Amino acid sequence: MKPFAVLTVLAAAGSLAACQSAPIREIDRPAPVRAAPTVEGSWVDPNGIVSTFAGGTFNTRTTDTNQLLASGNYIHVSPQLVEINMTSLVRKTQQKVACQLVTASQLNCTTAAGAQFSLARRA
Repeated sequence: MKPFAVLTVLAAAGSLAACQSAPIREIDRPAPVRAAPTVEGSWVDPNGIVSTFAGGTFNTRTTDTNQLLASGNYIHVSPQLVEINMTSLVRKTQQKVACQLVTASQLNCTTAAGAQFSLARRA
């Protein structure tokens, strides 16, 4: 076989080998999609008052008598920020509260008047 023919065959074989798909490597796979943290569920403040977020509604109750203290609605402003419009049944006032989900189990909140408090996810 002539050297030119050998080089042509080798080049063709190399081109065909390059057309084969490479196996997917672990680093080529997309990262799994993780669910965004949510405020849905029950939260408790340091005094034992329980706040519940469920489907856009918010309420706060005492743990001993289950008395409703406040109720309202909430919206997600961003994945970590929730805005609550609530009515205090004790004070008979309405107020807005902004809460930031700092971890999956801690919610830091600030009222429109500037008061701050934290809630911990109830197990």
